[in-house]
Amino acid sequence: MLIDTHCHLAAVDFATDRDEVAAAAGAAGVRVIVVPAVDVASFAEVRDCCARYPDCAPAYGIHPLFVRHARQADLAALSDWLQRSMAGPDRPVAVGEIGLDLFVSDPAFDRQEEFFVEQLKIARETELPVLLHVRRSVDQVLKHLRRIRVKGGIAHAFNGSRQQADEFIKLGFKLGFGGAMTYAGSTRIRRLAASLPLDSIVLETDAPDMPPAWLAGGRNTPDQLLRISEVLADLRDIDADVLASATTANALAVLPHCERVSL
Repeated sequence: MLIDTHCHLAAVDFATDRDEVAAAAGAAGVRVIVVPAVDVASFAEVRDCCARYPDCAPAYGIHPLFVRHARQADLAALSDWLQRSMAGPDRPVAVGEIGLDLFVSDPAFDRQEEFFVEQLKIARETELPVLLHVRRSVDQVLKHLRRIRVKGGIAHAFNGSRQQADEFIKLGFKLGFGGAMTYAGSTRIRRLAASLPLDSIVLETDAPDMPPAWLAGGRNTPDQLLRISEVLADLRDIDADVLASATTANALAVLPHCERVSL
């Protein structure tokens, strides 16, 4: 059993073959797919996707690259959506995808920080973990996490230093590894994936983005998680089944509401 802790299955990229993509993931042993939203407009799409595919679990949040077009009222809408869905069949497993991004040329960083801080407060109020976007912003994200403590979560697509990884782990977070780890030239990510404590690692695809080496330039899909997990097992020189069991346990530990999906 594998858990894809970050997959945008509700994205328009899968509009024509979403049924086939979901079926292929199940056939590959992916028993849970966490589907994060990126803005308020995508909340219903994520909910409907997870209602259609019982192996999917929703997360709701406002992505840092979408805050430029968000309104202050969207924060209240997020809080209300989470509160209303907590007792329903579409109960969210996390607040996400949220965070900070300093990779883009004009990041509107002050606005990103404002929305990130408010969403951390919402996560704390709802007692939900968070799915973090940390592209070139690890130290800034950590600064806010130390100040606004939440129930852990996942640093998605982690590409920081070992020291930064240790700081996330101290705060109760797991670190997400996916397609980037499969490239021979990604030496730092591969070194981290091989050397971090096994109980700190979870798997993800970020599909349709972050394709593995064998799909470079193409669309990523959640069924690729099986082969990605085998790459990680090779890097760590452990049996693939051991790796799958460990990363699944790690995902369930940090996203406990996924348990209802995996049973």
